[in-house]
Amino acid sequence: MTRREQILAQPRLPPEERHRRVEAAALPRNIGAALDATADAIPDHPALVFIETGDAITYRELRRRVNRLANGLRAVGLGPGSHVAVMLPNVPAYPVTWLALARIGAVIVPVNVRYTAHELHFMLTDGEADALVIHAEHVPLIERMPGAVERIAGRVYVVGEGAQGGRRWESLADGQPDSTPPLDPDLDDLMNIQYTSGTTGMPKGCLLSHRYWITCAKAYSDSDMQRYERILAGNPFFYMTPQWQLLMAFFQRGTLFVAPRLSITHYVEWLRTYRIHFSLFRHAYTRQAPTPLDAANEVIRVNIYGGRKEDHAPMEERYDFLVRGAFGMTEIGIGTTMPIEAAHMVGSGSCGITSPFRECRIADPSGHTVPDGTPGELLIRGGGILQGYYRRPDANASGFHGEWFRSGDLAWRDREGYFYIAGRLKEMIKRAGENVAANEVESVLDDIPQVAEAAVIAVPDEVRGEEVKAYVLLRPGVARADLPPERIVALCAEKLAVFKLPRYIEYRSAPLPRTPSGKLRKQDLLKEKPDLRAGSWDRVENRWH
Repeated sequence: MTRREQILAQPRLPPEERHRRVEAAALPRNIGAALDATADAIPDHPALVFIETGDAITYRELRRRVNRLANGLRAVGLGPGSHVAVMLPNVPAYPVTWLALARIGAVIVPVNVRYTAHELHFMLTDGEADALVIHAEHVPLIERMPGAVERIAGRVYVVGEGAQGGRRWESLADGQPDSTPPLDPDLDDLMNIQYTSGTTGMPKGCLLSHRYWITCAKAYSDSDMQRYERILAGNPFFYMTPQWQLLMAFFQRGTLFVAPRLSITHYVEWLRTYRIHFSLFRHAYTRQAPTPLDAANEVIRVNIYGGRKEDHAPMEERYDFLVRGAFGMTEIGIGTTMPIEAAHMVGSGSCGITSPFRECRIADPSGHTVPDGTPGELLIRGGGILQGYYRRPDANASGFHGEWFRSGDLAWRDREGYFYIAGRLKEMIKRAGENVAANEVESVLDDIPQVAEAAVIAVPDEVRGEEVKAYVLLRPGVARADLPPERIVALCAEKLAVFKLPRYIEYRSAPLPRTPSGKLRKQDLLKEKPDLRAGSWDRVENRWH
């Protein structure tokens, strides 16, 4: 009997009953209380292990560091409602800072470490940051920002060697007591302003509460009624994933193993080396050549998000662990999850059933529910989803049907309650786990004086899922030699992170197709040729296709 068969043979309650019990269980009153409960129960158990350095932090030590930093943050005037931008890689300072801000009722504004000075400036100003915690290697970005941000003056805290450009982050905790600050945030108090690429313009800040993180983590932790003691976080902490995985480790009385960065070449090795029980998984990991050690792991379950359904069964066979679909977004955390025992759904393309703490339905453009089997927009509601977009009344108005969040995804549900994502209503490019808003890239291209108009679409890619392609129409009198593709990329790189840069650039000789109302007809571009790379310059391969 394979390990998968052994897991599937275990007796368990029906998923609906398990979900009901998850929802009925009492929640900790806030994120700090979740840390305290685990630190009281297993103080000497490792809470975090950082793979790159080998640093291990017990729950006792984690609480001590969090409390000292929380008291230090209060000493410099930060407290309930303060906004603190954090631009750090996967180092211990990140989760410690997040948890310390949770202790004092402050709000984190996570910043992608690959952002440019232009993007950092946007995050600080749009997120109304009162302070900045930044890694030493990114400090030069502050001087290159298009303008000063007065709100953070005197409150720049630097992690890493040297403290040029600010005060040493470590010094905030110096001399501070280990005692818990006399603050007790509510479940619905704001915890994160988590920026996500929207369908128009610049990214939008999702208002996420303590309840958001706790319900998301509880749903992932307890829906299977399975022991997941060793959890692998492969994404950066500035995304949403490692935060709920850390809380999942709290609830499981387990350990979060933190990878330094996403790695296609090392991920499967990490699963084996650290005897991981639960992780997210990407189809790109299967592009590595098979080895006899692929199934030599202790993984119970991995979650996948999208990908080719034809790859699902071979993936399980190769690694001998259970591969289950799920659906989540920054705005909602978790939306659907596949029951662990649903072996009959392998290869179906389904992302599962409605998760605990959520309601899901399929609706027409007016928000009315459509019959099972009918495509429509996936709508989600429930305690803990985003409280809205920060300073974006227009997005709040268009992003909801009443209290139901509009996912922007085309989906359908079968008669058994399983959901299937059929496409996207919104223009988002999902590149190697990063969300890239087509309109954000288009706005940068449109700012180039020699460009008359531009359009950006997604091109399928075996390794990264999707790549960014830009169509460019030059202004009259401008030749391609006047604005070669290398120059276009260089200009984009001044305002966009590297993962947002177009990989493919195609020059147009005629205006882009548009509707009678003037909107771009991107479906026409997608239908122009079987291979969307044809006729394009390839930034990665530095050649024309």
